Amino acid sequence: MKSTLGFLKDLSANNRRDWFQANKKTYDQSRAEIIQLCTDVILQLSSHDPDVAEINPAKAIYRIYRDTRFSANKTPYKNNLGFWLSPGNKKEAIAGYYVHIQPSESFIAAGIYMPQSTELNAIRQEINFNFSELRKILEEKSFLTTWGDLMDDQLKSMPRGFEKEHPAADLLKYKSFVVSKRFSDKEVSSPQFVNQISETLAIGIPLVRFINEAISLSKD
Repeated sequence: MKSTLGFLKDLSANNRRDWFQANKKTYDQSRAEIIQLCTDVILQLSSHDPDVAEINPAKAIYRIYRDTRFSANKTPYKNNLGFWLSPGNKKEAIAGYYVHIQPSESFIAAGIYMPQSTELNAIRQEINFNFSELRKILEEKSFLTTWGDLMDDQLKSMPRGFEKEHPAADLLKYKSFVVSKRFSDKEVSSPQFVNQISETLAIGIPLVRFINEAISLSKD
């Protein structure tokens, strides 16, 4: 991944269409490297989570082209490459796994980020009745050691419809249910990076399954 990090660093300093077109071949090589990384992660992770086994790596990759129509930032390209793994790819509002490659800012994540009200309500209803299971997942030693706490993205007060003194008040206040782990450029460039990603994401599977089961139950 060293060459991909190098390309992204150069792109960040030269985020223009003329430069990108002149270096399109290098971008194509970097994209191919990300697709291969995605392919390898799917292969390893699917032994723990069969739901990702049939994902097409080429469709899991995010476009590098930015949508500048409604943004004050008019640079035409993202300064990162990444992919999203979930049974519905990027089409369904469910939990999954994210890999983000960016010089000095690479990370991976598991869970669901800022779900819409329908999915968020479904997750909160499951927590309301089954919070002990989620707390057990989040407090399991290997999970906590690997991921740490959920991303700090909470309401200041209880969401409507839930008691203020609810024993899972802290969990019900979350607006996102995501854990993440950062990786240095040295780690990203290591031959062991695929193994590190897969082993880390595998520990996040219980959280992803809890969320997706909650969303699925709400649709039955």
